Amino acid sequence: MEFERLPTVPTADEILDRSFRRAAKKMKEKINKDRANEEFVRAVRSAVHDRLVYIIRGFPEFDELPQFYREMTDILFGIERIRQSLGAVGWAAKHAGMIGGDLAFRARKSKDSLSVRKQAVARIASIVHQIDDDLRFLNEVRNVLRNLPHIEDAFTIVIAGYPNVGKSSFIRRVTGAEPEVASYPFTTKGIIVGHRKIGRERAQFVDTPGILDRPAEERNVIERQALSAIMNVANVVLFIIDPSGHCGYPVEVQRRLLEEVRGLVSVPVIVVANKSDIMDSSEDLRMSTGTGEGVREVLDLLLSYRPKPTRRPPAEAPLQNR
Repeated sequence: MEFERLPTVPTADEILDRSFRRAAKKMKEKINKDRANEEFVRAVRSAVHDRLVYIIRGFPEFDELPQFYREMTDILFGIERIRQSLGAVGWAAKHAGMIGGDLAFRARKSKDSLSVRKQAVARIASIVHQIDDDLRFLNEVRNVLRNLPHIEDAFTIVIAGYPNVGKSSFIRRVTGAEPEVASYPFTTKGIIVGHRKIGRERAQFVDTPGILDRPAEERNVIERQALSAIMNVANVVLFIIDPSGHCGYPVEVQRRLLEEVRGLVSVPVIVVANKSDIMDSSEDLRMSTGTGEGVREVLDLLLSYRPKPTRRPPAEAPLQNR
């Protein structure tokens, strides 16, 4: 997962409190009061600087993220805004280090090291408090991004259709295991991700609940963008229709959603009628996720869209010495 190791971003007060406690322990190690005050300033400077740098390094290079995560990050928060906040944290780290180092040196030379220590605390605290809004924003970013679904860089089949048409049942059938369910913003429902091993590789199956459960006219701009980001990871789309209408949605409504999905992607869209054991549909491919009838044939068709592995030309035989 791209964001699972993002560290918690503390507030300005939390950074300062922890830094002051650490500095107080360092200070107790010095018997000479002047040296103790100097050590306190150096310890505060080091703790604040290192913590802020740690926060920056915890975030990934956004330009190097896979397309899905890059798009979702930009939709949710704006990558440029995140970079601005990280830049503010970098500014604070730099200035806390410079000012703290300068005042620690002055504390060593000063006849009133306690006054210099108080000045250092006030100035460093002021710098850190200036970026408190940025720290809170970055922690919000961290909390949301960690809950994005885990989408691998693999051959991906996105499964679309209305609720109760058999999408998750199909994933269970073809992956042979209970799919992973991960939450994502905009809906209380989760995105379902399953995998099937094919030789040395894996095929990835992604269900699209939540946003697709709402009529298009009820979705806001962010929901539509998020749907587009999810659909853009697809190498092929499986659209499941329930011709029996037992899912609660008329076939006509389901086919309108089908046309919307086709407009969102530039990859093949395979349409399959599920619940063939209940009602026949001569218009589409047929299967039954309940009985398993036709599931293997549908899976084979989907996997036929996998890119063919490129074979390397055989290495030339070395010339023999004559």
